[in-house]
Amino acid sequence: MNAGVLVAVEVDATTIARGDQVMVGGQTFTVTDMTAMRGGAKRLVFSSGESFVMTRTTTLWAARRHIPLRLGRRRPPAATS
Repeated sequence: MNAGVLVAVEVDATTIARGDQVMVGGQTFTVTDMTAMRGGAKRLVFSSGESFVMTRTTTLWAARRHIPLRLGRRRPPAATS
């Protein structure tokens, strides 16, 4: 099981990442590979084997796994005299 929580983020061709889950045409796809194309576009390859060309002006919502930092209990600062 993957750790972390899924967070909805707005992505474009510059911010899309491998592992993002995007919805295209009412179906969810997981990005497994990307290729940069001219004009700032990216060709996304999904785990299903299908591909999608995302132009630089295309904006999608994606589910991205985020692992929150676990901060330990903070100690009060040491007293100085």
